[in-house]
Amino acid sequence: MTSEPRAMTRDDRKVLAGTLAGTTIEWYDFFIYAQAAGLVFGPLFLAPVNEQAPGLATLISLATIGISFLFRPLGAIVAGRYGDRLGRKRMLVLTLLLMGAATMLIGLLPTYDTIGVAAPIALILLRILQGFSAGGEWGGAALLSVEHAPRERRGWWGSFPQIGVPIGLILATGVLWIMSTVTTPEQFQAWGWRVPFLLSLALIVIGYLVRQAVEESPVFKELQQRAKTSSAPLRDLFRHNSKNVILTALIFVANNAAGYLLIAYFISYGTTTLGLPRPSVLLATVAGSVGWLVFTLYGGVLSDRIGRVRTFQIGYALIFVWMIPLFLLMETRSIWLFTVAIIVLTIGLGLSYGPMSAMYAEMFPGSVRYSGVAIGYALGAILGGAFAPTIAQALVQSTGSAFSVGAYIMVLCVISLAAVTAVKEPKGVDLGLTQQTIA
Repeated sequence: MTSEPRAMTRDDRKVLAGTLAGTTIEWYDFFIYAQAAGLVFGPLFLAPVNEQAPGLATLISLATIGISFLFRPLGAIVAGRYGDRLGRKRMLVLTLLLMGAATMLIGLLPTYDTIGVAAPIALILLRILQGFSAGGEWGGAALLSVEHAPRERRGWWGSFPQIGVPIGLILATGVLWIMSTVTTPEQFQAWGWRVPFLLSLALIVIGYLVRQAVEESPVFKELQQRAKTSSAPLRDLFRHNSKNVILTALIFVANNAAGYLLIAYFISYGTTTLGLPRPSVLLATVAGSVGWLVFTLYGGVLSDRIGRVRTFQIGYALIFVWMIPLFLLMETRSIWLFTVAIIVLTIGLGLSYGPMSAMYAEMFPGSVRYSGVAIGYALGAILGGAFAPTIAQALVQSTGSAFSVGAYIMVLCVISLAAVTAVKEPKGVDLGLTQQTIA
């Protein structure tokens, strides 16, 4: 006979608030860059290229989004190593401060017309710092929530750091929409785009205070007491859990690629290729972000009922079958159908994202868990979302059809679906001692 789930305490709410606040702020910072790259960075930081070939400047600008992903595994390795040795909480505070500093400096950065080639170089270096920070952020937030959670509610609790992504996207897109509405195109190009980056300071202060109030993970404390925390978790991770690292990376590929179409590519595609008004496209992205939030929470809850693997499978099947209808609706150039296309996509996105924190935590033993989930997530992001907007732009330019983008995402869905199907259902394993095996 199963016992009733325990009631949520004040400390429990602090944990969920801390993981949610931090990931929201981290991803707000990360997404502001991604959206600005599709809107203004080409003419501002790549002026000579933009004058000769505006399409190429946009392509290069979108490619700078992906450069940061190459440094996410390094951030994951560093944060994972010290997170497994020193604790989840310390690394979360550090990554939050690093991300905020990089974002603010981008908002203050002179353009090409002022300092020449130093401008794009400095922009790329700050984007790399964002990538390093993001590489260590997600794993710590995911584990802090899941390791505090009751066994029967890990999916639900683990969905809270996950919804930091759509909430961060809502904030980023909403601020850009406000600036696009209250400024002229010339004013937005001159200074309006900087405001969302500078607003990061206030968010960082809020996130820091919330995270400082959160207690360290009880599982990590238990491991310390039992002297099970490894002195070399990275070496131990790849010696005993390399297959799980590969699987976690492949499971994430399709979700991250499809997600970055919503985060960065659809705004550029809607405004530049389809000729839709920028404020309307930004509002459509906000609507899609709300859908992503709702279905991510539902995905976490559903995974507690039917299992992580089954929930992922449903999510990827939905993304696969929606790809062609999505672009058929967008090609009508109706902003309403454009919005519907995005919202329906978020059903599959949410179901293949909400269970991720719980599932990944349950796939690794506690002594290498931070390293395992962070590195797997970071590698999946490189293979999935890092260059998805760039690949999408290149496919449309080379084929003349957006349906090639749909085919690209469908192939990734098959890969991720095969990877998640190879995992033995991990729901309910002992997070303190058990290492999940592969079917």
